[in-house]
Amino acid sequence: AVWNFPRTKEHHLPLQIGEMVHILQASEGWYCGYSLRNRAARGIFPASLIRLKGTAVEQRGLEEGAVPSDMPMVQEITTTLREWAAIWKQLYVAGQTERYGQVKRMMQELMEQRSQLLSGTLPKDQLLRLRKEVTGKMDYGNKILALDLVVRDEDENILDPDRTSVISLFQAHRRAAQTLSQRLQEETSSQQRAPGHGAHGAASPSHNLYLCVRNFVCHIGEEAQLFMALYDPGEQRIISENYVIRWASTGVPQDIELLNNLRVVFTDLGSADLKRERLFLVCQIIRVGRMDLRDSHSRKLSTGLRRPFGISVMDITDIAKGTCDSDEDKQHFIPVHLVAADGDFLHTMIRKAVEGKDINHKGQGLWVSLKVLWGDLSQVRKDHPHLVDRSTAVARKLGYPEVIMPGKRDVRNDIYLTLVQGEFDKGSKKTQKNVEVTVCVCDEAGNVLQNVIHAGAGDSPSSHYRSVVYYQQRHQRWMETLKIAVPIEDVHRTHLRFTFRHRSSSDSKDRSERIFSMAFVRLMRPDGTTLRDGEHDLVLYKGDSKRLEDASAYLALPWERNAPEPRLLSGSSFRVSGAAAALAVSSRDSFQISTLVCSTKLTQNVNLLGLLKWRSKPSLLCGNLQKLMNVDGGEVIKFLQDTLDALFSIMMEHADTDVYDSLVFDALVFIVRLVADRKFQHFNTVLEAYIRQHFSATLAYKMFWGPCVLYLLGMMNLPPCSQKARLLLISDLYIYIIYITYFYNLYKKLYEGKEVAEFQHSLQRFFLALNRLMQSPLEGPTLLAQ
Repeated sequence: AVWNFPRTKEHHLPLQIGEMVHILQASEGWYCGYSLRNRAARGIFPASLIRLKGTAVEQRGLEEGAVPSDMPMVQEITTTLREWAAIWKQLYVAGQTERYGQVKRMMQELMEQRSQLLSGTLPKDQLLRLRKEVTGKMDYGNKILALDLVVRDEDENILDPDRTSVISLFQAHRRAAQTLSQRLQEETSSQQRAPGHGAHGAASPSHNLYLCVRNFVCHIGEEAQLFMALYDPGEQRIISENYVIRWASTGVPQDIELLNNLRVVFTDLGSADLKRERLFLVCQIIRVGRMDLRDSHSRKLSTGLRRPFGISVMDITDIAKGTCDSDEDKQHFIPVHLVAADGDFLHTMIRKAVEGKDINHKGQGLWVSLKVLWGDLSQVRKDHPHLVDRSTAVARKLGYPEVIMPGKRDVRNDIYLTLVQGEFDKGSKKTQKNVEVTVCVCDEAGNVLQNVIHAGAGDSPSSHYRSVVYYQQRHQRWMETLKIAVPIEDVHRTHLRFTFRHRSSSDSKDRSERIFSMAFVRLMRPDGTTLRDGEHDLVLYKGDSKRLEDASAYLALPWERNAPEPRLLSGSSFRVSGAAAALAVSSRDSFQISTLVCSTKLTQNVNLLGLLKWRSKPSLLCGNLQKLMNVDGGEVIKFLQDTLDALFSIMMEHADTDVYDSLVFDALVFIVRLVADRKFQHFNTVLEAYIRQHFSATLAYKMFWGPCVLYLLGMMNLPPCSQKARLLLISDLYIYIIYITYFYNLYKKLYEGKEVAEFQHSLQRFFLALNRLMQSPLEGPTLLAQ
């Protein structure tokens, strides 16, 4: 069954999603049969709710039975699980807790691997590898439970004794006995490495939350949009991208191909995210249609309005922390909290709903399955292909992951925009306006960039985004977040434009409404850095509707209130000439947005930008290298590969002079110490991956020796109280010796072993300087003792 079917009449057979049925008769869209859960109860049920599976008919005496025609491996897993389950219960009764837990873990792993086999998404090589893992696990379990050894062929299928010769059976049995000990060792070591969630969580800095929406039942009567995200009630904010589901008025997804395939992975979650005091899954439900559902159809009504309908919240703290098991087959019901008044803003309703008040949902809500998955996205796709494939939507965290690996895989240039709130005067109208905000991305000429706005994962990009319309509210609070994905090369010439329009319930009046105000914000600041993170209070302009969409009329004007740069504002209008003279500041209205830049290529720090673009102003290179030490460590870590590329490029392009060698060396020492800090300890692997996979400065080893020796000699002049500083510098040099050796090996491969004597001489100079330092007098405990 792919849908729930309640029993409304006596002859109906009630069904739940996933329940297996045996069909006895079929007639005009209905089936008659029984459920495999209760074979005694028979009834009829709609054929549209059933997905047919292939079966094989077996003769059992005088009766015939239908057996699913699954692959033999799946049937064997099912039989093994049933056999183990009986012994598992006996272990619990006997008090053998250790063996009980071990069998439980193996059964859970077998059930997950069975799901992978049934998914049908595995390529042939992965399928064969999975079959070997499954048979190894079953053989291991049979051995520790004192069950019979199963003899198999080369494809891991059970040999049929009626179709196999005695000699072949004997040889296969001997091979199985020989390989069983090896498989036992592999299973034992793998369970020692990963006994449970805690081991996975400690080993991997990256975590993911898998979500599958099984069903959505709600009496709306119009099209709907579901925005699902992760929410931190302590910070009162969404912490992930939205997962968007577009629901048709008929009660199924608008894209019928997504039926039974509404899946998303919330990725980039770090250990700190899973350790939040509380974590919720929230769903904002927005209907698309009339202004008011109670409006009659006696007059022509405006349509396509995005109106608030309700929200759903679920506490997933225990699932995220691993204190309760997460299972992709277990379904959770999340009730819907309906909007009760025009002043109920969805974000405010979420804050109230997390308090846990019971509501009368009348059976309306979502059925979802959740599971925590460990590792980065590529690893998750490899380990769980039956859950996460190329069709599964990916919703990233609003922010950076704990580790940003070098290379193209983690290149990112996302700007998250949140429509926070606004306040609008009713002007000449008798009632407050029904304000709709339209967002678009424009270039310097005012042309709209196509398909760069993403409402969320699982949804197609668009060129315009229209906000939810709240009915006759002076103070609007949207809290709607969307992603702006502009190509890196176009960011410097683009800006966001916000236009405001009153929406009417009457179609004729709605068509006559024009834009009454406009605001804009540039994505790039004059100094070349990107828009700063945080909230922005934008200046609203009023004027002729055509002028409000004319970029030449507003781009020269200030866009933010209380901006630090000089302002031309005087009174309620700007004293400017030309086209901008037609625009005036709307002093009675206000509008606030919030932005968050997640880019591995565009920085918000001027000092770091100067280093990354050092070729544009080479005269400032010395100062930019020194200023790197003042940049926040988190900002440097985000641009680790680009920073290292810049430093090694400086070194290689100035190989004929030693002017910058010490400055570059100091910068690299700063980065190495930064990575050694506990806060950024996960980036040790990133640094090593960069050196091994992306480093190409073969002459770097030559330029490192001089600064290394100078550092050692400089340590001798430190006061006795600076022993800790000496130890820190020595540990830095130890890391650099490792890297110098790798650089030299790279150089030796390229130039076929030349300059070996020079390398040995430089290494000897270094150790002589290190010996002199070790022999220098120090107060307190000796250097070696520390």
